[in-house]
Amino acid sequence: MNWMGNLQQLGRSLMLPTITIPVAAILLRLGTLPWQDLHMARLGEIMIFFGNTIFTYLPMIFAVGVALGLTEGAGIAGMSALIGQLMFNQATKHYLGDEFHLGIPGGILIGLIAAVLYHRVKNIQLPEYIQFFGGPRMVPLLMGLSILVLSFITIQIGPYMEYFMQTLSTAILGLGGFGAFVYGVIHRLLVPSGLHHVFNNFFWFQLGAYEKPSGEMVFGDLPRFFAGDPTAGIYMAGLYPIMMFALPAIALAIIQEAREDLKPKIRATFLTAALASFLTGVTEPIEFAFLFVAPYLFIVHAILSGLSMSIAYYFDIHHGFSYSAGAIDFLINLHLAHNGWLLIPIGIGYFFVYYYLFRWAIRRFQLPTAGREEGSQLEEWAGDIPYRSPLILQALGGKNNIKNIEACITRLRLTLDNDKLLDIAALKNLGAAGVIRLGGGNVQVVFGTYSEIIREEIKKVLMKDIQQVMFSAPMQGRMIPLEDVPDQIFAGKLVGNGVAFVPEKGELVAPVAGKIMILYPTLHAVGIQTEEGLEVLLHIGIDTSQLQGKWFTAHIKEGDYVDAGQLLISFNLQKVKQNSKSLATPMIITNVDKVKSWSFASYKAVKKGQASVMSVVLKDATGTGGGSAFG
Repeated sequence: MNWMGNLQQLGRSLMLPTITIPVAAILLRLGTLPWQDLHMARLGEIMIFFGNTIFTYLPMIFAVGVALGLTEGAGIAGMSALIGQLMFNQATKHYLGDEFHLGIPGGILIGLIAAVLYHRVKNIQLPEYIQFFGGPRMVPLLMGLSILVLSFITIQIGPYMEYFMQTLSTAILGLGGFGAFVYGVIHRLLVPSGLHHVFNNFFWFQLGAYEKPSGEMVFGDLPRFFAGDPTAGIYMAGLYPIMMFALPAIALAIIQEAREDLKPKIRATFLTAALASFLTGVTEPIEFAFLFVAPYLFIVHAILSGLSMSIAYYFDIHHGFSYSAGAIDFLINLHLAHNGWLLIPIGIGYFFVYYYLFRWAIRRFQLPTAGREEGSQLEEWAGDIPYRSPLILQALGGKNNIKNIEACITRLRLTLDNDKLLDIAALKNLGAAGVIRLGGGNVQVVFGTYSEIIREEIKKVLMKDIQQVMFSAPMQGRMIPLEDVPDQIFAGKLVGNGVAFVPEKGELVAPVAGKIMILYPTLHAVGIQTEEGLEVLLHIGIDTSQLQGKWFTAHIKEGDYVDAGQLLISFNLQKVKQNSKSLATPMIITNVDKVKSWSFASYKAVKKGQASVMSVVLKDATGTGGGSAFG
C-alpha cells in the first residue's frame, strides 16, 4: 500500500474544510466592533453567533469536506459523511454524555470511511431488479452500517480513549518551549511534501481542551484560541515572524542577487511572492525557489522556524489564525491575542537574519537561485496558461500517464502511471519551481498560486479526445518567435508557422519522429513528415543555401525514418555564422491547414532534445489534403 500517496491525498482534502475557518474569524472580529454606538448591537451579536456556529460544527464540516476531497466532489459521498456524522454524534452523546468528544479527528475518520466506501462500491453492478441500490447509491446504506459498528466500538472504549487523549495532550503541552520548537521544525520540514496539513491537524484541532462559559468543550489550539482560552495560540504564534518577515526577506535576497539583465523580471515575480507571504502566509513559491538548489538551507530554515516558535513561547505570546500566519490574520485576530505586538520586533529581527544569511549563502556557494542563470524562475504567465497546459501535460508523460490530478494552493498533486516519464527540464521551462517525487507514482509539481487554474486546463484537455503532436527542441540555444527571424518570408509566415532557434552548438536533431521527405543538396535544410501527416521544415540559418553544403555534414538521407532527438545534420557553427545573414533556425509546419491550434513554451534558453517546446492540435479532417509543401 502506498502510504505516502494516501497521506498526500488526505492532506489535500483537509484544505477544503479549512477554508471555512476564515469566515468564522472575520465574523467574530466584526462582531466585536462597537455596533451599539450605531444602535445595532443585535447585528454584532448575530455575527458572533454565526462565527461560533462554524466552530461548533467544524467536525461535521471536516467530515463532509474530507469525503468530497477524496472522491473528487462526489455529492453522495459528502451526503453519506453528513449522515454518518449526525448518527455518530447522537449515539455517543446519548451513551457517553456531552463530555465525550472526538471532535475534528472523529469528523475526519467519518469522512475517510465515506470516501473508502465510495471508491469500493461505485462500480458495483447488482441484478437489474435491485440495481437502484447499486453503484454509488450503496454508499449511504453501507455508511449506516459502518457508523453502527464505529459507534458501538466507541461507546465501549470511549472512556479509555478520552483518558489517553488527555494524557497525551498533557504530556505534549508539558514540553513547553521545547515542544513548540520541535513542532516548528517538523512542520516546516513537511511543507515540501504537503503532509504538514496532516501533522498540523492534531495540534490545531485536538491538542488541549477548554470549557467555554456556556459549558461547551472545545479542543485544539485553533478553536481554543477563538473561544477565548488564554493558554491557546502557542502552536500558531511563532509562525507569524516566519511568514510575514523571514520569507519576504528571502525573496528580497534573491532579487538583490539576480543578474542585472534579469533583475526587473525577478523583481516583479518575487515582490508578488513576498507580498503573498506577508499578507496571506502562502510561502511555498518562495520556499521552493531555494529548496531544490540548496536543500541544506531549507534545513537551516526549519531550525530557525522552530526557534521562532520557542521564542514566542518564552515571551508568553499567544496568537492564532484562521487560515495562515499572514498580516491579514494578524490584524483580524490581534484583539484575541496576548502580547501579540511582540511578534513585530521579533519578525523584524528575523527579517535581517534571513536577508543577510541568504545573501551570504547565495554568494558564498554560488547558488543558482532564480535570476542568476537561465532556468526555472517563477513567472507571471496567468494569461498564457491555456496555451501552456497541453505542453505541461506532455511533460507529465502524456494523457495516458495521468491516473489522478488535483491541486492545492501552490502545487499540482498527481498520481502517475509511470513517474519515470516525467520531463523535469521541460516542466521547469514551463514555469515549475520544482518537482517532488513521493513514490508509488505520486508526484507534486510546484507552479505557485496558478496551480488550480493549470489543473482545470489540463482536465479540459484530458476530457477531449484530440490528436496532438508535440515538438522537442531541435538544437541547443535560445528559442525565439518566428516573427523575430530576420527574413520576411519566414517572419511573415509565408512558408508556414512555428518557432525559431538561435543555436549555441552546431547540431540539428529531429524535433519529432517521422520520415525524411527531403534533404536539400546544400544540406542547410531538411523536411520531415510525421505519421500524422504534418510536414516539418528545419532551415539552418538565413541565406545559408549559398554556402553550397560547405561546413555541413548530413547524418541521414532521404527516405530514412528518424526518432525524436536523432542527429540529422552537424555544422561548423562559427563558419556558418561568419558567412550567413543569421544563425536563426526556423522550425515550421508547412501544411498549416491540418493544424487546429498552436501552443508554445516560453521563449528562452533550451537544450537539444528538450521536450514540449511546441505543441499543435490537429483538425478532425479525414482527407489527405494537397501535395507536399516540400517540393
